[in-house]
Amino acid sequence: MSEIGLVGCAGKLTRDSRGATIVEFAFVAPVLILFLMFLFDTGYYLYARSILTGEVLRAGRASTLETATDTNRAALDLAVETAVKRLVSGGTLEFDRMAYKSYGRAQAKAEAFIDSNNNNVCDNNESFDDANRNNVRDLDSGTSGQGGARDVTIYTVTLHYNRLFPMSSLLGWSQEVTMRASTLLRNQPFDKQAEALVGHCT
Repeated sequence: MSEIGLVGCAGKLTRDSRGATIVEFAFVAPVLILFLMFLFDTGYYLYARSILTGEVLRAGRASTLETATDTNRAALDLAVETAVKRLVSGGTLEFDRMAYKSYGRAQAKAEAFIDSNNNNVCDNNESFDDANRNNVRDLDSGTSGQGGARDVTIYTVTLHYNRLFPMSSLLGWSQEVTMRASTLLRNQPFDKQAEALVGHCT
């Protein structure tokens, strides 16, 4: 082949861009697919969280009614689980109720004490607010369950489910998602609230 022919062939090859689109797509496709999976996963998470939060608020309000019983509350938990599992079919839910004597105690958790010697430790017969009436100063004064009259109850539901797409390892995430929704409400006053005791630390 003549020198002129070789130059002509080389010019045609450099002008031929028919394979460039495939090469470009090979570079862009993985990033695009990962980005789409991220969007779908995030949207799914936000939708599941919205459903969980709404159901927890509804069940929490119903749990505090004067007419509510343990049987009613079990049915409310089941209703929350049913509603959430319509979307997250493979998810598992955990339910927890902790009762406190007041909103302040629910926020502070630990039973307050009079620190007479200013050492930040309840000792030397210092008195403490025995809110749960167990004769021990606790770092969490709550009692398990719905509690009694006028008690403030924290109702928490925890949802666990596996992500829709196997992208978690690429992004350094856990494959299992855990989300929680809580509500804090006072029980209706169907009776007189039990008074807290005064305890003494040894």
